Amino acid sequence: MAPQHERIRVRRRLAVGAAAIAVSAALAAGNAAGAEGVPVDDPRPAVPVPSTTPPRTTPVPVKEASGKEVPAFGAFLRSDARGVARMTQLSHWLGGAELRVGHTYLPGNRWSDIEGDIHFLEAWANWRNEKDDRMLVLNVPLQERNEAGVPDGEVRRLLRRGAAGEFDHHFRALAERLVRLKVPDTVLVLGWEMNGTTYTHRCGPDPESWKKYWNRIVTTMRSVPGQKFRFDFTPSRGRDAVPWTQCYPGDDVVDIVGMDSYDQPAGMSFDRQVTEPYGLQAHVDFAKAHGKPVSYPEWGLFRNGDNPEYMRRMLAWIDEHEPLYNTLTDYCPHGVWQCDDNPVSSRVYRSVLTGRTDGTTPAPTPVPTPEPTPAPTAPRPPEDCSPLDPGSWVEFWLGGRLCLRFDWWSPTD
Repeated sequence: MAPQHERIRVRRRLAVGAAAIAVSAALAAGNAAGAEGVPVDDPRPAVPVPSTTPPRTTPVPVKEASGKEVPAFGAFLRSDARGVARMTQLSHWLGGAELRVGHTYLPGNRWSDIEGDIHFLEAWANWRNEKDDRMLVLNVPLQERNEAGVPDGEVRRLLRRGAAGEFDHHFRALAERLVRLKVPDTVLVLGWEMNGTTYTHRCGPDPESWKKYWNRIVTTMRSVPGQKFRFDFTPSRGRDAVPWTQCYPGDDVVDIVGMDSYDQPAGMSFDRQVTEPYGLQAHVDFAKAHGKPVSYPEWGLFRNGDNPEYMRRMLAWIDEHEPLYNTLTDYCPHGVWQCDDNPVSSRVYRSVLTGRTDGTTPAPTPVPTPEPTPAPTAPRPPEDCSPLDPGSWVEFWLGGRLCLRFDWWSPTD
């Protein structure tokens, strides 16, 4: 903490008048006999000495440089080839940080979409294959008309048809296309946010059939020669329409336990997002109990607006729990680069992730400790001089205390 300025107390004495007269006499005598006026103390406030402690700043979640790998990260920028092009731009904005994760989604309008019969997959496959350590994450709907508001009764019937193997061939076609594109190690986020109500591939209407359907899809895709897929089970944070644990299809068909975690609902603190039932802590505990790595395929701002506290805490959470990967959803209202609505959170995100390359956290720049500035020392009066104390008021106008030389008067004069 910076030194506090002490207040100067003005000392009033009954003898001020007499002291002033004595000073006047001393001055007069000094002029006649060679007296010197030597300031020995200045009653005015001293010039403040700079603090030797660096100013306190809000800590950011950057670990000590230890060569330890940090989570691979990226952002969802757009599904098609424009998203691929923007990866380089986002990296430049982050000071050359290495975006090792590309994230895109298959449309869920028709079964041909889910089979991967779309041109932009080629652009993402080319991006993935440019560097060995890159990762392609692909969200795969489990039903056509995936966002068409299909009622629960029809969803239930579709899940049962899937559990019976009626849709296996669509997923075999997708697996074969990914292998042909030379991305056989793609991370597949099947039926994401299944615990909610948004998608036709939701779990709630029939959890048992949903789990059987997932098992059939994974078994089918793993049967394709050359595949090395990893399957990511990713609910949304919290209970939502159904507890996501009721939808978990089994350790043998899940490689990663993910979670989509936006800053919602309105008014919920980050601490509550951690501790709520089926929240962030429950997620990492569940994954650990099942021997699986975690991921955060979708995360970002939402109901609480431009919330730098959420951004800071979520980045710290990710660094602490080391997911296999994480990808921020970068469009309004969630994002920080393509969205101008969140300038404060944008600065937090940028300050934390700028310069992360080669899978390690850059060493923090050392902050030099300034040398202490010695406090000024009041000059000592000459040895043949006696300091006078005329009082603060007189000292102020004279510019300091005076001393009276011993030889100002001599009996021989």
